[in-house]
Amino acid sequence: MSLKVAANGELQQHWPVPLAVHRFAQAAEVNPVLVRVFNAMRATDPEAGSGSFYASADDLLRRVDLPEFQSLLQFIAASIQRTAQQANAGLWPPGRNALQLELMGVWFQIQNGATFHDVHTHGNCSWSGVYYVQIDPPEARSSHKDFGALNGATRFYSPMFPLLGGAHIDMGNAFLQQATLDVNPVEGDLVLFPAFLPHKAMPYVGECDRIIVSFNAQIRAPQGDQLFRYAGA
Repeated sequence: MSLKVAANGELQQHWPVPLAVHRFAQAAEVNPVLVRVFNAMRATDPEAGSGSFYASADDLLRRVDLPEFQSLLQFIAASIQRTAQQANAGLWPPGRNALQLELMGVWFQIQNGATFHDVHTHGNCSWSGVYYVQIDPPEARSSHKDFGALNGATRFYSPMFPLLGGAHIDMGNAFLQQATLDVNPVEGDLVLFPAFLPHKAMPYVGECDRIIVSFNAQIRAPQGDQLFRYAGA
């Protein structure tokens, strides 16, 4: 990649981190069904503990055969396609309609009682996402006396975050100092993000369990995925 030719002194921003939020129009009909199904799967899982946090295996594509779940998967796939096209505008070669999108794993998590999912990334995929199936309404969720608006939020960490410990911090790089982004969870919202981006499910306490669907996705080209040749030394 070469530096853009621009007006003298014009600021350029390189290596941005793309995120997108999509709203599922069928959430009101689909989500209650998924809540019942996921709770039943948890109740019949011999490996499920008695605590307030539960994560299923990532094999829901094989285990759940319901029209409501298929509707959600179609929405997720269409949302990934739209976001990936926007993120890669001008980079995908002609014939991109032949690109193949595959969900590599889909699972659900149930959370309450101040439990959380610590900082992590997702491997073996280019895009990941979180779909909020159930959670307390924003007003009730954010009224928690200790957690406030962070109650059950999804926190993302800047890729620069690991470098800040050794960085000189002053007013000149104030743009680096806000190294986290908190997404307020709303039932029916889907948040898509690059799989390398560190993120965390913040502690949650609510009347309703915080239930999400997560997934990993690959987008491959039949002729190969490498767009830029490696330069020899």
